[in-house]
Amino acid sequence: MHQSPGISTKRIYEPSDAADGTRVLIMRLWPRGIRKDRVTIWRKELGPVKELLRDFLDKKVDWPTYTRRYLAGLERPEAQEAIAEVRELARQGRVTLLCGCADETHCHRSLLAAYLREHPAS
Repeated sequence: MHQSPGISTKRIYEPSDAADGTRVLIMRLWPRGIRKDRVTIWRKELGPVKELLRDFLDKKVDWPTYTRRYLAGLERPEAQEAIAEVRELARQGRVTLLCGCADETHCHRSLLAAYLREHPAS
C-alpha cells in the first residue's frame, strides 16, 4: 500500500482496514468476488476507459502511452466531478483508492493518487 497525506492506494483484494478511511473503488467494472460493503463509494468515472484498458492489456500501448492517455482522460467533465468529490473526502480524512491491478507500479490508482497530489484543487 502506498500512502501520502489524505490519499492511500490499495488493491481491492487486500483486507480492508479501519485506517483506510473512505474506500473509493476506481474501476469501470465491479471486481469479481467483492461484496458491496467492502467499498464506501464507487467512482467508475476514474477508471480507464474500456478502449484504453483493452489496448494496454493487449499490449497495443506501452506504459508511458497508457499513462498519457489515462491522465488526459481525467480532464473529462465526469472525471473532474469525481475528482472534486475525492478531494473533498480527502480534506475530511484518509481516502484509499481501490483497484484490482496486482502491479501497483503499472496501475491507474497510482497515477490518480499522483495526479491528486500534483494538481491540488484551485
